[in-house]
Parts: sequence; structure tokens; C-alpha cells
Amino acid sequence: MASEYRCVGCGFRVKSLFIQYSPGNIRLMKCGNCKEVADKYIECERMIIFIDLILHRPKVYRHVLYNAINPETVNIQHLLWKLVFACLILDSYRSLLLRRTDEKSSFSESSVLISIKVLMGVLSANAAFVFSFAIAAKSLLNEVSRRREIVLGILISSYFKIFLLAMLIWEFPMSVIFIVDILILTSNSMALKVMTESTTTRCIAVCLIAHLVRFLVGQIFEPTTFLTQFGSLMYLSSLFRIV
Repeated sequence: MASEYRCVGCGFRVKSLFIQYSPGNIRLMKCGNCKEVADKYIECERMIIFIDLILHRPKVYRHVLYNAINPETVNIQHLLWKLVFACLILDSYRSLLLRRTDEKSSFSESSVLISIKVLMGVLSANAAFVFSFAIAAKSLLNEVSRRREIVLGILISSYFKIFLLAMLIWEFPMSVIFIVDILILTSNSMALKVMTESTTTRCIAVCLIAHLVRFLVGQIFEPTTFLTQFGSLMYLSSLFRIV
């Protein structure tokens, strides 16, 4: 996301990550600051990268946000719009999953009215998220110059939303949606910390404010969502007590 690459260990700027002598024969470059290999993930399988993302390791976030996604190799503008579209679809599906638990509304409202209501709720909630995130980031992090890069980083770090698609195949309790929301919050915080090099507390505060505002705006269109998530949380806590 920057014109120069970054060392995944210390975040120091590097001009190149490797030297290619022939197809399949490369030598990884070392960072001039920490003297370690600048990006070891270049030679790693995608599955390893994905696992480290789930584990919230800062090194892999630097690899994805700075080295894998670079203006020299990726059209940032097209990628941004694709991610926005994908997030809107997944958020709409999330709202439908929560509505599925409210049998009364499914009988009293037509499918067209439900679709319009869900779409309006998703658009409004995400707009509120963007504005509140921008205000919180400006107040707590003083970040105003890299708005597009930070928004792109937040969208990429929301990859946990794809786990909701598993509910198309398997039956899961609604508490899974709550767990996914928590993981998205923590992943957004890690991405923000990597991009701004700010403290963990401030990054979590910014993301928590934005997610809370989105949740409150969503209640205007989906007032039953709170009861559903509260019930899911109680169900989840009871499972932990049993274990």
C-alpha cells in the first residue's frame, strides 16, 4: 500500500524484498535496520499466511498490507471498490441470518420489504462506521493523510466475515456471529496498529468506537438484533461454563 516495501519484523522501509537470479531462484533481502530477512512470507504457502492472519501476528499483517498489496503490482482503486462490494454483501447476509431467528417478522413482512430494510440498514450502518472511524482516528491517532490506505487496510482485515458463508452449509448457533464480530474488531485493531504504529490501546479504542456506532445505527433498522446477539452471548457463556 506504499511505494516502498516494509520489513515485516520492524516495519522499516526497504527498497526490495528479494533478488531473482532465474525463475524459481531468488535470494531474500535483509532489512537494513534489524538485519533480519525483510519478508520471510514470500516463500510461505498461502495457507500458512492465512493461519498467521487468524493468529493476529503483526508480521503477516505487514506482509499483506505493505508487501503483497503494493501500487506497483495491484490496482488499489479497483481493489478498494471490490472489497466494499464484498463487505456489503456479507453484511447483508449477516443481517438476514439474524432475521432468520425472528420468525414473527418473517411472516408479517414481505420478502421485498425485508430486502429493502436490510439494504438500508447495512448501508446506513457502514456509512456511520466510516464517519465515526474517521473522527475517532483523527482525534486519537491524528491520522488524516492516509485515509484511503487505512480504509483499505480495515476492509482487508475484515476477512473474518467470510466465515459467515459456512452457515450456508452447516448449522451453527447465532453465537458464532457474535464471535465473528469480536474477531473482526480485533483484526481491525491489529491492522490499524501496523499501519499507524500507534499503541494497542488507542487502536482498539478507535475500532471499538466505530463498531459501537455501527451497531447502534443498525438497531434503528433491526431492533431485534440486540436481543438476538444478547441471547447468543448468554448461550456462549453457558457453553464455557459447561466446558
